[in-house]
Amino acid sequence: MIDIGSNTMRLVIYEYGEKRRFKQVENVKVAARLRNYLNEDQCLSAEGIRVLINTLHTFQIITRHHKIRQVKCVATATIRQAVNKEEVCRIVKEMTDFTVMVLSEYEEAFYGFLAVVNSTDKKEGITIDIGGGSTEVTYFSDRQLIEYHSFPFGALSLKLQYIKGDIPTEEERANIKSFVRSQIETLPWLKGKQLPIVAIGGSARNMVQLHQSFISYPLAGLHQYEMTLEDIRGVKEQLGGMTYQDLQKLEGLSKDRADTILPAIEVFETLCEVTGAPKFVLSRKGLREGLLFEELKKPFGIRLYPNVLEESFQQMIMDFEINIEHVNEVTKTASLLFQHFRMQLDFPLEDGDLHLLKRAAQVFQLGEYIDSESSSQHTFYLLANRTIDGISHKDRLKLALIASYKGKTAFRQYMEPFKDWMTKEEQKTLRFLGAVLKVASSLNATKRNIVKHVDVDKDLNGFTIKILCNSDYRAEEYQAEKQKKHLEKATKQSITLQFQDL
Repeated sequence: MIDIGSNTMRLVIYEYGEKRRFKQVENVKVAARLRNYLNEDQCLSAEGIRVLINTLHTFQIITRHHKIRQVKCVATATIRQAVNKEEVCRIVKEMTDFTVMVLSEYEEAFYGFLAVVNSTDKKEGITIDIGGGSTEVTYFSDRQLIEYHSFPFGALSLKLQYIKGDIPTEEERANIKSFVRSQIETLPWLKGKQLPIVAIGGSARNMVQLHQSFISYPLAGLHQYEMTLEDIRGVKEQLGGMTYQDLQKLEGLSKDRADTILPAIEVFETLCEVTGAPKFVLSRKGLREGLLFEELKKPFGIRLYPNVLEESFQQMIMDFEINIEHVNEVTKTASLLFQHFRMQLDFPLEDGDLHLLKRAAQVFQLGEYIDSESSSQHTFYLLANRTIDGISHKDRLKLALIASYKGKTAFRQYMEPFKDWMTKEEQKTLRFLGAVLKVASSLNATKRNIVKHVDVDKDLNGFTIKILCNSDYRAEEYQAEKQKKHLEKATKQSITLQFQDL
């Protein structure tokens, strides 16, 4: 897929895998800045066409090398707004392997929306995609597109229109903000909406990278990272005191965005103010991924995943060759243990805790794919550092802590960089869930699915877990006796295991 944007041009090669899955295998970006070549008559100049063709020739070398037969080449605002766009498209077709599809304002907005609802847990919200020459916003509810609009300005066009030097003065920033506000306020369906704003595109990604760098964010990943209006203002304030040379060297900021990041942040800040958004969320999935989801519709008739998080977990199960039969058995046993303990413990357990436990049971074997001896460390690292669509960063951390649980000491070690993220009560619950998972896993140690029922009784001496089996259970009993100490520490009660034949 080739994305001809106003600021950058990008070639991304995807490999089509099992069960409708696309995997990115190549990503090449060129800061062509075609917007600079749109003259006063709104024509893409001869020099602009030369830059476009030269960049496409570079991409052509790569697509030919990989023997790519199916290339989708799309163009957005600059080509769309060029009065000579038909001539430009004709020249591209004559001089390259590619045929340009110029996206309409609706299509550009729609594909961004489609990527967001297929890669996040948001059912209702506002999307924004700031390109170089246009800004698309949408409002969606119940995962359906309700409203859309394309503003004829972007980070690069704002820079060209309002900024004389490399970076804006305070007065120029005020002028940008005033103009952007006047534009946003023309849309009544945005005012006071008080919904999450989900942002896509390079400017939003760079702002998030800067914020993570400024606060030394300890968790990996940008997708579904959340910021507040105050966070956005904090980034803007820090950048506002820097020179253009400082910005070019700043970690987390692409050098080619040093002169457009501040105009973009003015747009983000103003949209949050006008809508009263409670949070600003980044989606790494945008226009290109939206187009891919549209491709899925052709052979499979699917436009929206029924459950985004479930799709992510199915992908992990495939990627790491997880034994699904064992997972199902452990999940069943862990759920039974949870429900029995829930009725008898002196600290509260919620439905959300059971949901996290079930998810952790699906992926607790992840680390074994790399090394069974240090499985816990690998499981924690993989889950804490892998993008998982449809789950927040905090819940991803919780998932990693439960799935990798091997004891209180390791838990504290993993938790150290995130100690301010959760209360002591939350940590206590996570240790309990991790201990339940350890015991449930041990009860299927030989992967024969011999446990047919589990019951839990409580008396003055502690808990008794009764395990009914339909086959020889000595291996399971040995492992469970080793692992029950984790439950004893988590519940602060003695635990007796009673294995019985069916």
